Parts: sequence; structure tokens; C-alpha cells
Amino acid sequence: MGNEIKKDIKDAVRVGPYVDLKLMKKIQKMKLTGEKKIIKTWARSSTIVPDMIGFTLAIHNGKAHIPVYINEAMLGHKLGEFAITRVYRSHRRPTDRSTALK
Repeated sequence: MGNEIKKDIKDAVRVGPYVDLKLMKKIQKMKLTGEKKIIKTWARSSTIVPDMIGFTLAIHNGKAHIPVYINEAMLGHKLGEFAITRVYRSHRRPTDRSTALK
């Protein structure tokens, strides 16, 4: 069983990080032209690589695109980590009706 895990880790290192090809093409094109526009993406599972540093990506959270500026501290993380999908609304305050029943 331990050998299977080691093999999987070796394969992951050999293959490298997952980066969406369409997204990388857009970034490479913008690097060549020197322009800095916001790039919309739905590829939340893409890994942040050094080529992305300095660009602003609008990452889809399921409802809207959240603009995220990519910096060096984000290297190796996934894009989806920086566009949260859930909104926490605090627990509801008790109503007059619920407190009157006691």
C-alpha cells in the first residue's frame, strides 16, 4: 500500500501543476502586448504559476466574477481559494414571536 502512494506522488511531481491552457494563452498574449486587462476565468482548479504574477484575474465564484490581483505569496495555490463561494450570514436574531412563547 505504501508503494502505491509513493508512485502517485512521483507521478504528480513529474506531470507538474494543472494550469488551464486557455488561461495561459491569454496571459502569454497579454505579456507580449504589455497590456493589463482583467481576465475572466471559470478555471478555479488552475494552479497559480509565476507567469500569472502581476495580473488581475476575475475568478468565478458560482454567481459573479471576483477580481483578484495575483502576487508572489499566492504561488502554488489554486485560483478558487481566493474567490469564496459561500456567504455567511450570522444567525438570525430572535423574533418577538419566538421569545413570547417561552
